[in-house]
Amino acid sequence: METVSTAWPAGLPLAAALLLAYLIGSLSFAVIISRGMGLADPRSYGSKNPGATNVLRSGNRAAALLTLAFDALKGYAPVLLCLVYGPRVGLGETAAAFVGLAAFVGHLWPVFFRFHGGKGVATAAGVLMAWNPGLGLATLLSFAIVVLFMRYVSLGAIIAAAFAPFYQALIWGLEPGLLAMGVMSLLLIWRHEDNIRKLLAGTESRLGHKPAAAPPAGNPARPRKHRKGH
Repeated sequence: METVSTAWPAGLPLAAALLLAYLIGSLSFAVIISRGMGLADPRSYGSKNPGATNVLRSGNRAAALLTLAFDALKGYAPVLLCLVYGPRVGLGETAAAFVGLAAFVGHLWPVFFRFHGGKGVATAAGVLMAWNPGLGLATLLSFAIVVLFMRYVSLGAIIAAAFAPFYQALIWGLEPGLLAMGVMSLLLIWRHEDNIRKLLAGTESRLGHKPAAAPPAGNPARPRKHRKGH
């Protein structure tokens, strides 16, 4: 993995890159695509998580695939742009790692959607693929193996996130950007807190099972009002 600069860069270019990455990460494509395709808001059904897995519960595979692709892209693009154009203003691989973390944080707490974001699996994958393709592939392979044999998407995400920093340290060495990758992994695992509880209780949904279907678009469930005298 070629190194442009391993020294921690400071100043306005870095602050601007971090802010832009956060704003890009704040684009909740699960909500945007669902609205554009006339589907119910993914925050109103299923796990209420604005991510591709929950969008799939709407029954619209195209919407889920688009959500997955764009969520990954918003993690991939800021990091790649920083790696390609960053050296001109003194930003190297370390800065790119923290730019990826900023995009990931934007997905978790999007400023445009009242800070109600997703769990960040696709966005984290995009960040890793841009920052270190080998690390991204190793992490995705771990995810795929767990899902294939255990049929738990959440478990695959948790294990892949836990292994990612160790892959980086053992195979590619202790680089400064490892700190950003470690923080991202910890946040991703923390966002799966409910899934971890369900896994321990044996109530977590396996791949292909739909625990809660999406309501029709434009018809959110409302509590019934009881009339007086009846």
